[in-house]
Amino acid sequence: MSRIKDRYLNEAVPALRKEFGYTNIMAVPKVEKVVVNMGLGEATQNVKIIDTAHDELARVTGQRPVTTRSKKSIAAFKVRQGMPIGSMVTLRGARMWDFLDRLMNIALPRVRDFKGVSPKGFDGRGNYTLGLRDQLLFPEIDYLKVDKARGMNVSVVTTARSDQEARRLLQLIGMPFRAS
Repeated sequence: MSRIKDRYLNEAVPALRKEFGYTNIMAVPKVEKVVVNMGLGEATQNVKIIDTAHDELARVTGQRPVTTRSKKSIAAFKVRQGMPIGSMVTLRGARMWDFLDRLMNIALPRVRDFKGVSPKGFDGRGNYTLGLRDQLLFPEIDYLKVDKARGMNVSVVTTARSDQEARRLLQLIGMPFRAS
């Protein structure tokens, strides 16, 4: 069992039950899935960029990514309908917990001048989105093989009903939020 999942079950669930007054254990918020998205706008000119991004995302997450395609044609961006414009992975179960562990304990502390993640990334429904500027934060990526720094978005989807519950859940499992 992952360290983060163990911390969730043994520390976060009792603390959340006490703090928010949940009588039923099934009402306690939990992390449902983690979606990692890498937008590749420059793939409209060079399609081979998709392959390198797929490889990097697969190394980081441990799961094969899916190519996202454009839904509409936009002439100003030279994008046609159906063109590959990104790459994404949805993580659940053990891979999700392992990725969260590596993100919170290895990748985020490697950010330059890191003071914590922004508490403003909640969407109003208990989901948290975090933007990373660089894929080199993860030790799985070989620095010498990277041609360009590409950012990624990490969305943590929870079953919490409010942002306050979701923030407390993420704090209890170890997400380093910035002091407000």
